Amino acid sequence: MITPSLRGGHEVTQPVAVAGAEPGDAVAIRIRDITVTSIATASGHDSSPEGFCLGDPYVAARCPTCDTVWPETHVEGIGQDAVKCDTCGNPVTPFRIVHGYTVTFDETRAVGLTLPQPAAEKIAQAADHYSALPDESRQHSILVYAPSDMPGALVRMRPFLGQLGTCPSKAMPDSHNAGDFGAFLVGAPHAYAITAEELAQHKTDGHMDIDAVRPGAILICPVKVPGAGLYMGDMHAGQGDGEIAGHTMDVAGSVTLQVEVVKDYPIDGPVLFPLVEDLPPLARPFTAEEKAKGARLAAQWGVDRLEEVAPVSVIGTAANLNDAIANGLERAATLLGMSVPEVRNRATITGAIEIGRAPGVIQVTFLAPLDRLDAVGLGGYAREQYGL
Repeated sequence: MITPSLRGGHEVTQPVAVAGAEPGDAVAIRIRDITVTSIATASGHDSSPEGFCLGDPYVAARCPTCDTVWPETHVEGIGQDAVKCDTCGNPVTPFRIVHGYTVTFDETRAVGLTLPQPAAEKIAQAADHYSALPDESRQHSILVYAPSDMPGALVRMRPFLGQLGTCPSKAMPDSHNAGDFGAFLVGAPHAYAITAEELAQHKTDGHMDIDAVRPGAILICPVKVPGAGLYMGDMHAGQGDGEIAGHTMDVAGSVTLQVEVVKDYPIDGPVLFPLVEDLPPLARPFTAEEKAKGARLAAQWGVDRLEEVAPVSVIGTAANLNDAIANGLERAATLLGMSVPEVRNRATITGAIEIGRAPGVIQVTFLAPLDRLDAVGLGGYAREQYGL
């Protein structure tokens, strides 16, 4: 986020072609492993200083001194003015940390600890070592900012991918490949401006910041270009629902995925099969004891059979959370061939609406009839994930 030449805000991998994937299909991604290699990182709640961008600090950073958009920059020293324009030598700071922290991780990558100023500055002086960025990385490490506003906080590590998905069918900044941040592109004053209709048509919601996109989960992503163009990035060491500070603990690491094609996918957004422990309580698979009690109730009241159900989490995105919920409900209804009111009822009594990211990424998570999931080629993934 502090590297003005990156036009997407984040640094993501080059897209990978998936053989046989065509527009209208999906790719199913089993997340086998995420290993954090960074020793430390920094983050915090930020502001965007006036004059340092052309409408959007994520997309079109500019040097206010020489007026260069997407300037090449270098690092001199440490602190929030350390990123300097190659052309004029002045600081370029599309983001400033209002309240932040530097955190280092234990050798098992299980916990992290936020550091006082002297330790944060020591790490900032060797930012490349502690961030462990990939060899081909072009970003400046946020560690050079050396924030230290809340030392001594112990945090749990629970790594996941903030970005995991397929290429949109129109060039757009990776950080804006979703309905909420993508809304900032509509009528924007820079080269990536699009219409609301173009956003809806081309995005794939690859930037979700959903903390359940972690090892063991299965993610289904829509395909909008031949070969899908699978990419990832924005790896986080951990985050609570909503990413309410605006940023979290971005880290470097390695990822192992297993990918296959799902033909004739009926919706334009992702579906997630989270780990059981990441499901809302009401959306977890029924135990044998619960099913036995349900069978007795069915016999008592003349119900022929209990539904066979499985958890599913349908992603919705939009400019705000209310519209994102509507988007998620509509997608779930289309996916499963049922009405929106039925999805509302099922999400209310057998699931929940969860916030992925403010301002507008949500999950509609509930127990869905397995025959409906089978009809769209997803039932096998539900059975695999939940041992059904």
